[in-house]
Amino acid sequence: MAVLAESGSNPDVELLYDINGLAKDAPHWFDRIMEFVGEYGLLLAMVLLVVWCWWSVRRRGGEDAASSVAALVWAPLAAGIAVLVNIPIRGFVSRPRPFVDHQGLDVLVSGKTDFSFVSDHATLTMALGVGLFVANRRFGLAGIGLALAEGFCRVYMGVHYPTDVVGGFALGTAVTLLLAPPASALLTPLMKAVEKSPGLAWIVRRRATAGVPVVPGARRAVESVDSGERDLAA
Repeated sequence: MAVLAESGSNPDVELLYDINGLAKDAPHWFDRIMEFVGEYGLLLAMVLLVVWCWWSVRRRGGEDAASSVAALVWAPLAAGIAVLVNIPIRGFVSRPRPFVDHQGLDVLVSGKTDFSFVSDHATLTMALGVGLFVANRRFGLAGIGLALAEGFCRVYMGVHYPTDVVGGFALGTAVTLLLAPPASALLTPLMKAVEKSPGLAWIVRRRATAGVPVVPGARRAVESVDSGERDLAA
């Protein structure tokens, strides 16, 4: 299993050289930016996107707020589970990093001594992106776009083969979608209980006044009662 890409005629290797070759032609400062973006920046952007989506969901409220927040809670949990699933996969495949078997690569990050298949970064970002898509399609498409950018960066940096990235995308997607139904069955009731809690309801929906959660139709009902009382008084 360690010989997934050992031949220079392998399309996987050829694509690796083509994408990593861009790093050789780029200015040094641009490579340093790509190094930060590929190693930390896109992961941070993904976390901020999840937080932004949560903020949008709780502000909008609605009857599906609890299920949407439950899906958002599932996204990082799915990413963590996918990385754990990847541990035995990496050990079983035992694929060395590209720069171990192939010369002439411009490796932007040093110190990578673990195995290459599957890419943890690709797995994490795609799991988060797909989890976001389950909660909110608009934010999910942005998250999947960030995951694709992460995959490109890992190959550009010379630390992964393209198939390492594709495998990470597949693993993150599979874990997120296959375990989404039982996760939703567990997390949605929990978020509904949180929504009813006076001290924790802000996690699910924005409050209209301090200590009182926003309840769809509540203001309309109060206005209706006030109107009826005025009519009786008249």
